[in-house]
Amino acid sequence: MARIVVVGSINMDVVTTVGRRPEPGETVNGEGFSLVPGGKGSNQAIAARQAGGEVDFVGAVGDDMFATALREVLSDAGVGVSRLREVRGASGVAAIVVDGGGENSIIVVGGANSTMTELEAADLDAIAAADVLMCQLEIPERTVLAAARHARAHGTTVLLNPSPVRELSPELWAEIDVAVVNEGESEQLESELAAVPHVIVTLGAAGAKYRSPHGSTLSHPGVRVEVVDTTGAGDTFTGALAAQWHRGPEVALAWACTAGALATTKLGASASIPRQIEIEQLLSDNLELS
Repeated sequence: MARIVVVGSINMDVVTTVGRRPEPGETVNGEGFSLVPGGKGSNQAIAARQAGGEVDFVGAVGDDMFATALREVLSDAGVGVSRLREVRGASGVAAIVVDGGGENSIIVVGGANSTMTELEAADLDAIAAADVLMCQLEIPERTVLAAARHARAHGTTVLLNPSPVRELSPELWAEIDVAVVNEGESEQLESELAAVPHVIVTLGAAGAKYRSPHGSTLSHPGVRVEVVDTTGAGDTFTGALAAQWHRGPEVALAWACTAGALATTKLGASASIPRQIEIEQLLSDNLELS
């Protein structure tokens, strides 16, 4: 079982479903509303745990009405929360609109995630003891860089999902072992990704592809499912990839594509993340069909 530390964000997702998204200045009637714990860091941590990893989470929640639910969604999934701190103010929030085709638009308000400007000694100890450090960009870059440098210095693989995309320092890129991006991100970050040893590009319904340090490539086809909501599918992919990375890129890619596809069959982010038994069953079914 891989030991994974996630240094990242945790949000309450405010999800509205609608037949079609409104045009600028237009009001439309919604079809449903829900509060679902999310955040890229939290989603990826739960996905990694449910895909077979041993996971600890380093992050922050506020002292508001969402804090308890956000902590519980991690602990209930078996993710370690001893490094999840509570700070004054609001927890992170994401406003999500999901249309009739399952596509989404998201606005993220950082809240407590923005206070993650320093790592504590116990955070660094956890990173040094891990097999994989997994980070995203919903917390300050300086914290991601500090975590990545410490991981590299102690032989921990550094996996970055550079989302939401923004310009990053060359110092951070130099510390990355594995980058997971979607097609649009891969085009925006083409020059930066060239120096990353392992690059995985998600292709939506078409699956994903992998490029090795030597330039060789492999791909995994998309997994057919009935799509309900794509929210959290990329995070589920990334978490499952991290949990299975120790088994090699080919196996990890198969697990990630299967887990990501299953995540689209339910509404919400963390609520849609599949369990290990579900991933294994669909992998087995697809193997029998091939």
